[in-house]
Amino acid sequence: MKKKFKLQDLDCANCAAKMEEAIKKIPGVNDASVSFMTQKLMLDAADDRFDEILKQVQDTCAKVEPDCKILV
Repeated sequence: MKKKFKLQDLDCANCAAKMEEAIKKIPGVNDASVSFMTQKLMLDAADDRFDEILKQVQDTCAKVEPDCKILV
């Protein structure tokens, strides 16, 4: 399943790259893209575990950029 999410308070392109790299390592994630310019996250993950994976993505993003929120 592919979904796009708006990001709030993503402060730098370097943080976006770190977040994208960390998200791609989460089991069940097929692909992910974090765009600093558009402040968007594109997540492609397993359908049956999507909500669980999204929670892990939110936790991962909070570690890299504590102020950044994924608007669901």
